[in-house]
Amino acid sequence: MMHTEGMLKEGALNGKTIIITGGGTGLGKSMGLYFLKLGANLVITSRKLDVLQGTAQEMEKETGGKVLAVSCDVREIDQVESLFDQAEATFGKVDGVLNNAAGNFISPTERLSTNAFNTVIDIVLKGSANVTMTAGKRWIQNKQKGTFLNIVTTYAWTGSGYVVPSAAAKAGVLAMTRSLAVEWAKYNIRSNAIAPGPFPTEGAWSRLLPGDLVKKFDPAKKVPVGRVGEHQELANLAAYLMSDYSSYVNGEVITIDGGEWLQGAGEFNNLEAIPQEMWDMLEASRGKKP
Repeated sequence: MMHTEGMLKEGALNGKTIIITGGGTGLGKSMGLYFLKLGANLVITSRKLDVLQGTAQEMEKETGGKVLAVSCDVREIDQVESLFDQAEATFGKVDGVLNNAAGNFISPTERLSTNAFNTVIDIVLKGSANVTMTAGKRWIQNKQKGTFLNIVTTYAWTGSGYVVPSAAAKAGVLAMTRSLAVEWAKYNIRSNAIAPGPFPTEGAWSRLLPGDLVKKFDPAKKVPVGRVGEHQELANLAAYLMSDYSSYVNGEVITIDGGEWLQGAGEFNNLEAIPQEMWDMLEASRGKKP
């Protein structure tokens, strides 16, 4: 039986303002929607303002909550500072940060340009650091408690072929999570992480892998419980870790993957079976030359 209803009691996040990077689509949107239902104010950010504004209207209509949409490239510290200025101007203060913005290239590493490699590092690691440092400094200066929740991945500790920049960056985010959990606890600032397994968004896998490859690499086949995750299951865990119910949980990374990583370390290692010609096709479909 899947528990796809909300887990926490009504009002569990009342009065809290939470910033979600990469909050306009996918898992960020699903987690944000549940935060709103629990009484939080929400600030969602990404680079695409039109998408954000559409999501914000949709969320407000569904929940009756308040959502601020702010365009922000987390790689640019000036934009991150502006994000926090706007959030504080609108809601008074920020209580929690969900570092969810990510970028990834699934590719043999030798095919990646330096720019492609750096782009993933810059968004995932440097972007998370920019947001974390900005929030942390403000919380410390204002003597205000705060909560960080970082979305990582199980290959942050196992490593995985074909996603090396992402693995390196996520490993850095995980180390930052654990390090600051100790250093900043004295300021009443907690840091935790979630490592999700496959939680597909609509069309994600079919865009990633064409034709029969989708069936061949069906992520559900690698998960011991025999299915992929439901978005609400992830949202339940995220809401708990963002809430005061988890005030004694600090420096923890919680895996929610149905046992996938234990069955086969390196989430994308099985892509060894893709022939070179197929990699050429995948690159062409992204509009990129090898």
